[in-house]
Amino acid sequence: MESFVQGLIEQFGVFGIALLMFLENIFPPIPSELIMPLAGYRSAQGDISIFLVIAAGSVGSLLGILPWYVAGRKLGERRLKRLARDHGRWLTMTPDDVHRANLWFKHRGPPAVLFGRLVPTVRTLISVPAGLARMPFGQFLAYSAIGTVAWTSALAFAGFLLGQAYETVEAYVGPVSNAIVILAVGYYIYRVVTFDANHGQKPETD
Repeated sequence: MESFVQGLIEQFGVFGIALLMFLENIFPPIPSELIMPLAGYRSAQGDISIFLVIAAGSVGSLLGILPWYVAGRKLGERRLKRLARDHGRWLTMTPDDVHRANLWFKHRGPPAVLFGRLVPTVRTLISVPAGLARMPFGQFLAYSAIGTVAWTSALAFAGFLLGQAYETVEAYVGPVSNAIVILAVGYYIYRVVTFDANHGQKPETD
């Protein structure tokens, strides 16, 4: 996974970073915790501006969450639960996940989108209840942008600072990034294997 991420960044630059961050929201085993630090690390080597790294990562991430917002807005809770029940194994999303995310959003309101973008386990899922609640698109995008820029900046600058101490951390970058990938893929596989579409599901009502 690390070589795949590095290869795209080397070949396509900022467009590769944006694409990876877009895919991160669609395909869970590609973690932003690997993408942005590696991009920041390359920035410290003089390959690309750190500000372009942050901008590309933020734009790609924002584009990646839009399909989930649109799905919530267009499909509604009942159809999303049905989708999660039938195909949620590969998205690692159960009908109960949709229900709990919707309740969490209702209790906390629009700021939940901002803070949710800073929490790895709910960064993508928080877009669904925002769509379900028909949160105004401009407001959704603004809150999402603030949280996304903060998240990508923190990760990118972490990699940038590591890159400035290249000789010190060179021996550790590979093992650390490999560990992140192993944990992310392992968690994804665990969710797929233990997926239970009916866990906590309540009978649907009109």
